[in-house]
Amino acid sequence: MAADITPSVTRKRRRTARATGSASRSLWSKLALLVGAFAFLFPFYYMVVGSLQKEPDSSPSGAFPDPGNLSLHNYTAINSAISLGRSLVNSGIFTGGVIVCTTVFGLLAGYALARLQFRGRGTTFALVLLVQVIPFQLLMIPLYVLIVRDYGLADSYLGMILPFAINTTAVFIFRQFFLQLPPTMFEAARMDGAGELQILFRIALPLCKPALLSVVLLSFTGPWNEFLWPFLVTKRQDMQPLAVSLANYISTVASAAANPFGAILAGACVLAAPAVALYIVFQRRFTSTDLDSATKG
Repeated sequence: MAADITPSVTRKRRRTARATGSASRSLWSKLALLVGAFAFLFPFYYMVVGSLQKEPDSSPSGAFPDPGNLSLHNYTAINSAISLGRSLVNSGIFTGGVIVCTTVFGLLAGYALARLQFRGRGTTFALVLLVQVIPFQLLMIPLYVLIVRDYGLADSYLGMILPFAINTTAVFIFRQFFLQLPPTMFEAARMDGAGELQILFRIALPLCKPALLSVVLLSFTGPWNEFLWPFLVTKRQDMQPLAVSLANYISTVASAAANPFGAILAGACVLAAPAVALYIVFQRRFTSTDLDSATKG
C-alpha cells in the first residue's frame, strides 16, 4: 500500500515544484518588463514635468518637483515666440499630404506588384527594395535643385510633400498583404467581368484595413518629425512646420528667454502629443482580418 502511495506523492511534489518554478519565472519576467517600461517612459515623464516647471531644475530631483513650481507659463511662452497654432497647422497639412500620397500610390503599386502579371515585375520589385537602402540625404541636393530652382516650389506645401509622396515601405507592406489574399477571389472577380480597379477598390481594399492602418501610422511619424527637408525649402516662418519652428527657436530666441529649458520641453510635448495619442488610440486595431470569409460560398 505504501509503495502505491509513494509514486503519487512524488508526482504531486513534482507538479507543485514545476508550478512554483513557473510562477517564479513569470514574476521575474513581469518585473523585468516593468523595469523596461519605466526606463522607456521616464524620459517622456521628465519632458512633461520639465515643461511645467516655472524654475528649471535639471537635477535628478527635478523629476519630483514641488507642486508650487508647476504652471503652464512655458506653453504660453513658446506659443508667443513661434505661434504653436500656425506651426501645428503647417505640420498637419504637410503630414496629411504625405499620408494621402503614400497611401494612394503605395496601394496602387503594391496591388500591381502582387496581383498583375507583366514583364519585369520581379525587377521592378527589386528596384523598390533597392531604393530603401539609399539614404535620403544622398538625394537631398538634386531634389532641392529640382523642386526649388526648377519647379519654383519653395515656401509651399507641395514643395515639402513631393519628395515623400512615394514610400517604398508602404509599397512593400501592401504587396505582402495582397499576396496573402486567396488567388481564387481575384480569379472569380475577373470571370464576373470586373476590372482591376474594381477588384482593388471593391474587394481587396475592404480586406486590407490592417495594412492600411499600418501604412498610415508609419507614414505619420516620419513627416510629422521631419526637420531637414522642410528647413531647406521653407524660409518664411508662417510656412514652417513645428519641428522647424522649434529648431529656429532654440538657435535664435531661446538664449534670451527667461526659462528656455522649460519652453523647449513644452514645444517638444506639443510636437510629441499627436503621435503618442494616435498610437494609443489605434494600438488595438492591429488585428488580422478574417480572409476565409471572403471565399466562402
